[in-house]
Amino acid sequence: MAMPEIMAYGSTKGALDTFTLNLAKELGPRGITVNSVAPGIVDTDVNAGWLRGNPAAQAHAASISALGRVGRPEDIADVVAFLASDDARWVTGRVLDATGGSAL
Repeated sequence: MAMPEIMAYGSTKGALDTFTLNLAKELGPRGITVNSVAPGIVDTDVNAGWLRGNPAAQAHAASISALGRVGRPEDIADVVAFLASDDARWVTGRVLDATGGSAL
């Protein structure tokens, strides 16, 4: 989602995506997987100022997600736990979309 008012933030995310790909290629021969998570809008303290206590902002944020709600910290924690587990041993170089379908 393009938002000119957060250009530096968006540029940094793009850099981290590329960093993830390159580091995965570099560390793969050592059996090390590298992935990152794109979390979307999550109800955290960072977003509290504009999200919490603002029904209109909450409704808008929820409408962006295909699942019709704002993400919760545990949604992202579960994704990270999976990537850190042996179950994800064959996953590397991926930026995992954990946005509840916001990009659909």
